[in-house]
Amino acid sequence: MPPVQLFITCLTDSFFPQTGEAVVEILQRLGMDVEFAPDQTCCGQPQFNAGLRKDARAIAQHTIKVFEKTSGDIVTPSGSCAHHFRHNYLELFEGDAEWHPRAKALAGRVFEFTEYLVDKLHVTDLGARWDGLLTYHPSCHTLRGIHVDRQPRMLLQNVHGATLVDLPNAEECCGFGGVMSVEHPELSAEWLKRKIYNLEASQSPTLVVTDAGCLMHIAGGLHRLGKKRQIIHIAEVLNQR
Repeated sequence: MPPVQLFITCLTDSFFPQTGEAVVEILQRLGMDVEFAPDQTCCGQPQFNAGLRKDARAIAQHTIKVFEKTSGDIVTPSGSCAHHFRHNYLELFEGDAEWHPRAKALAGRVFEFTEYLVDKLHVTDLGARWDGLLTYHPSCHTLRGIHVDRQPRMLLQNVHGATLVDLPNAEECCGFGGVMSVEHPELSAEWLKRKIYNLEASQSPTLVVTDAGCLMHIAGGLHRLGKKRQIIHIAEVLNQR
């Protein structure tokens, strides 16, 4: 079986390395050989979202060349980055006879982590254990961009000892929204307040996410407000034994 390539993402690499470690440990327990291309960088989504298309194309070209040297599926603990590879790369190189086919080939190899477990490996129970309530926030790109929602919920429902409860208004954005939190901080802050209010209404002490952007944004809001609730990436929950 070909190895799995890990695309770690900027935020995970810089702020949440334990998430990346959990992803690797889970895949290895499932018998996968995990490789990490050391030349990988940002996928270029911030530049794309900010309208800096020339910069975004340069980063995309670098990323394509890095992963063309590898084999196997590319797994990322971020629906946001997966969406960028699958959709925005194709838009960046539309009409480009050289780079569009290469971008399309890369896009066909990319999977969000929970999507890979459920849809490619057909795994829904990892033997994980978490005692208590959990609630789940579907990030915008994971839910609407790549239509992944069933997969993380199935995995969480099979965590032993855990009870998955509904998050009110779960499909509302947390307020991070890539560069939106920078360009529209007041709007971002209000959405964050609503997400934290709904988290408290769920009665769950722990919020599970699939994207480091949401994790960082909501965790920051909880910290500033002195709230005791925990936010954690789903890979870390699934790696609990």
